[in-house]
Amino acid sequence: MNGSTSGIDVFFVLVGAILVFAMHGGFAFLEVGTVRAKNQVNAMVKIMVDFGFSTLSYFFIGYTIAYGVTFLHGASVLVGGDGFLPQGFSLVKFFFLATFAAAVPAIISGGIAERAKFWPQVATAAVIVGLVYPFTEGIVWNGNYGIQAWLAATFGATFHDFAGSIVVHALGGWIALAAVMKLGPRIGRYGPHGRPFPPSSIPWLALGTWLLAIGWFGFNVMSAQSIAAVSGLVAINSLMAMVGGIIAASLASRVDPGFVHNGALAGLVAVCAGSDVMHPAGALVVGAIAGVIFVKGFTITQEKLKIDDVLGVWPLHGLCGLWGGVAAGVFGLSELGGLGGVSPVVQILGSIGIAAYAFAAGYVIYTFSAKLVGIRLTDEQQRRGADLSVHSIGSTPDVTY
Repeated sequence: MNGSTSGIDVFFVLVGAILVFAMHGGFAFLEVGTVRAKNQVNAMVKIMVDFGFSTLSYFFIGYTIAYGVTFLHGASVLVGGDGFLPQGFSLVKFFFLATFAAAVPAIISGGIAERAKFWPQVATAAVIVGLVYPFTEGIVWNGNYGIQAWLAATFGATFHDFAGSIVVHALGGWIALAAVMKLGPRIGRYGPHGRPFPPSSIPWLALGTWLLAIGWFGFNVMSAQSIAAVSGLVAINSLMAMVGGIIAASLASRVDPGFVHNGALAGLVAVCAGSDVMHPAGALVVGAIAGVIFVKGFTITQEKLKIDDVLGVWPLHGLCGLWGGVAAGVFGLSELGGLGGVSPVVQILGSIGIAAYAFAAGYVIYTFSAKLVGIRLTDEQQRRGADLSVHSIGSTPDVTY
């Protein structure tokens, strides 16, 4: 029976890992559809190469920092010996969590699109996944450094983030804000003759959203990491938050297609943290508020603050993720129909603390990278487009413009 249960859990988490891995295709197509045509190849290649180097960094460094586990053993140990769980469960767990970790540079990629140098960004992504992300991941999900124990002893509850509103999304979004500020806006975006750049392909953008939304149910539901712990509540809450984000964004934006599709993602980002403790009606409200946060946050960021965040990853992941962390402490309360076991004070402290850590770490890393190797394409390379400047081929090489 133990062997059978282990096998089922291995398969369960493997399916989750595959679903979250497919989300990276969603990140790629969302970016491909949003950037201009001369930067589409760069968007696709960047997401793929970031994933490769991020996984390598996480395998050798990051996972050990977060969980104290190394895979530098013989295969006979990895499939069940010396404390490793039977049938290689530790391996599929790594695969699952590596897809989470690699989502952080995929988030950042959308903010700095169209003007970031390729290899410096890849190297920076590896550093973030190997060193910055695992520190927070280990604290929240593995109880490292005794911080969760201290919160429980002081406030009566640990910091609750079931599927990563803060650990993954807010972290990526606030690092992205620092990166965008260090890079500066794209040439031609602001100034006396500045203008907004419309998406190159609404259908590609929409496909990216659908891929992300489908994979998100693996991201959230399978964060249980075992058949015994899986909960239908997580599934219905994810669905209701997504619906709330869609409806709110469609109303707030007057059915702008970019906002509508990102509204779905805003709801999903926000519900991750409390998806296992909220009532579905609460998840609907959380998602709806997130949809409005994205629409208003994107407009303010672009037009008022003049921060050239191409895909709006700071309002989408940074602000909606921050909201999700706080919301878990409110809508997870039993008084509001939730399961309880959460503290509003702890959720506010943890959410703001991790966001501040992410922004500070991102600012230091991108400042250092800018001084060491440079992180911005030249004006001429931007005019030509990252596709030809970096990869020497466009998305439609048989077409003459």
